[in-house]
Amino acid sequence: MSTLETASGEDGGASATAELDPRAAVGRAFKAAMGSVRRLRGRETQRPDDLSYAQYSLLFGLAQQPELPASQLAALADLSPGTATEMLDHLEAHGLVQRTRSSRDKRVVLISLTRRGGEIVRARRERFEGRWEAALAGFTDDELRTAAAVLGRLGQLFDSFDGTE
Repeated sequence: MSTLETASGEDGGASATAELDPRAAVGRAFKAAMGSVRRLRGRETQRPDDLSYAQYSLLFGLAQQPELPASQLAALADLSPGTATEMLDHLEAHGLVQRTRSSRDKRVVLISLTRRGGEIVRARRERFEGRWEAALAGFTDDELRTAAAVLGRLGQLFDSFDGTE
């Protein structure tokens, strides 16, 4: 059995991953994390009254920068402008975001959170913040910086593929 074929342990693969070559371990952990995010996105879209992962991405983007044009918000949430516009229509219809014309350039429409939208972001953040902190507990700041650097480099790697590979 190759290092990439090693079975995952009951702890989500952490013990099996620790025995792998470090590069294989990073690959396995990255693949597992991506799969977890994909499953989360799938679960959230199956609840008609709940917001999707992508919709939350738009709202969280607005929580970071209070007013943004739709194109910048789409880029921040890693969505196409058309997809973001459609989602923003839905979010606006439900009173979570509002659109206003820029006072500097009337051609530009700025998106911002409503008070209700801000409350939803705060509630979501509170719901996940403890879990996030628990998942990172036990790692030193240097280890977390290294993990962030590795993930950043992997993101650059995948962004560099042009689809012909």
